[in-house]
Amino acid sequence: MRFFLAGIMQGSHFGDAMHTQSYRTRLTEALAAAFPQAEIYDPFAGHADSLSYSAEAARGVFLRHNEMCGEVDVVVAYIPEASMGTAIEMWEAFRNGRVVLCISPLAKNWVVKFCSHARWDDLDQFCADVASGLVSERIDGIVAERESSAAS
Repeated sequence: MRFFLAGIMQGSHFGDAMHTQSYRTRLTEALAAAFPQAEIYDPFAGHADSLSYSAEAARGVFLRHNEMCGEVDVVVAYIPEASMGTAIEMWEAFRNGRVVLCISPLAKNWVVKFCSHARWDDLDQFCADVASGLVSERIDGIVAERESSAAS
């Protein structure tokens, strides 16, 4: 199984500011423990200095990451507040039939509501459900439902 860790980076910051990225370590550790054979791609891990990229380099990374979201099995999106980049990643995954799991209190936000298959209010709740096996069951259920719909 291949996971893509989508999540807020710049958010609504002006200039060269970035939200804390510590959530990525928690997600990686939780998913790696529950899915030991999984590939977990963290876009920040290879691009921590992305705010200093040239426009051409940044565009290439942005477009490639969006493309990857349509290719992986599961996108895990962490959006404690609105994030345009994460919304695009969720959309690309959703429109390409990938599983989208969202960690966000924004239950009424249309991207969260309509482009994710499951939502958790916060990181603690999600990580607990990963550890208990509930996330794995949810992924299996989403995939089975999708395959059943395709067969009909």
